[in-house]
Amino acid sequence: MMTPKFDRRTFVKLGTAGLGTVVGAAGPSTAQPQQLAPAPAALLAAPPIEEVRIGFVGVGLQGSSHCRNLLRIEGVRLVAICDIVEAKVSRVQEWAVQADQPRPRGYVRGERDFERMCQDEDLDLVFTATPWRWHVPVCVAAMTNGKHAATEVPAAVTIDECWQLVETAERTRKHCVMMENVNYGRVEMMVFNMVRQGVLGEIMHGECGYLHDLREVKFGNAHEGLWRRTHSVSRNGNLYPTHGLGPVANCMDINRGDRFEYLVSMSSNSRGLQQYAEAHLPFDAPQRHERYALGDVNVSLIHTVNGRTIFLSHDTNLPRPYSRINLVQGTRGLFQGYPDRVYVEGRSAEHQWDTADTYYAEYEHPLWRDIGDRSRGAGHGGMDFLEDYRLVKCLREGLPTDMNVYDAAALSAVSELSELSVADGSRPQTFPDFTRGQWQTYPAIGIVRA
Repeated sequence: MMTPKFDRRTFVKLGTAGLGTVVGAAGPSTAQPQQLAPAPAALLAAPPIEEVRIGFVGVGLQGSSHCRNLLRIEGVRLVAICDIVEAKVSRVQEWAVQADQPRPRGYVRGERDFERMCQDEDLDLVFTATPWRWHVPVCVAAMTNGKHAATEVPAAVTIDECWQLVETAERTRKHCVMMENVNYGRVEMMVFNMVRQGVLGEIMHGECGYLHDLREVKFGNAHEGLWRRTHSVSRNGNLYPTHGLGPVANCMDINRGDRFEYLVSMSSNSRGLQQYAEAHLPFDAPQRHERYALGDVNVSLIHTVNGRTIFLSHDTNLPRPYSRINLVQGTRGLFQGYPDRVYVEGRSAEHQWDTADTYYAEYEHPLWRDIGDRSRGAGHGGMDFLEDYRLVKCLREGLPTDMNVYDAAALSAVSELSELSVADGSRPQTFPDFTRGQWQTYPAIGIVRA
């Protein structure tokens, strides 16, 4: 059934606890809330914090990995840990004690106990690595109670949720950061450094995606298997856009000189999950009778205001090796990942790729030069440690964070916009301007150091 497209939006104001939902009177819309004031003229730089006191919500696989990183970073104290599984809370509490920190208080009274933590604890930052549907409620609870917020990806599932994050962050003057770890990958940061130095010329095009066989994960009985497959039942679009898109958006100065303007999207048929269930699950397993709306491959094209183009794909239900594509193309050359290779006109042999390794000596990002060794053993090849380090550094020094609430909203908005486009015969869907024009003057991300 085709999902209708709506062009008006009625806002329900947030409740006193900051957890009321924002709903459309007739259905989804990308319209800007009429009562929203202009966006701030300068990016938020909150007062510096000598010791960042953190409350962590959701300490499963990724959440516990972040906690291990944070316990290794100077100027951090884990004050409170919240999860619906008490054993997971106890594990992180013991890690904190072993790191010579006071034992964090535990919050284990069910799914919404993070509200009590946000209200009762004296915290600077609330960090969440929960299932997607809890990202916005946790962040809003944190900001409404005077804490900065950080969330795993995606920051939000719907456009309404994106606006809710933006509105709350602006009203409370608190950071709301989406922790996109791939922005801090070694090769991604090298490419960003090359772009900043003009090696690839003017950037014209990017290709990216999340191409990851998750069939076994989605049918698992633990971790993401408990909830992620549910999204495939009723949603058809790009459900997980930010890993590939984040680094490309940085290279294109999205929200800092350019912005996403519109996208078109289409999905293939849905076969992968059904066939996997039939081949791997017992005959009487109820999952064998599930049917999924999510197309096995979703392809979206994004056009920016300044005329750049981006190819973005989502492919998690079919057998394949992992890839994020990671292509950045300019007027003088291009980088392409999987495998990593570079072509620069006048430097590379004509019509032949160079291996990316030959560029590290000259273009390794300074952050990796400074603390790459410290990231060894951390999640996802060390990128998780660097993103946690940078967040803490920005909070301690009172700097604008590398990613902000506008980035969280713009990248997360791809999910619902792609769903709307697929349902509307691949017609273009317009991105909201979450910055309300300030993208034209916000400063570009610089080359940071440790």
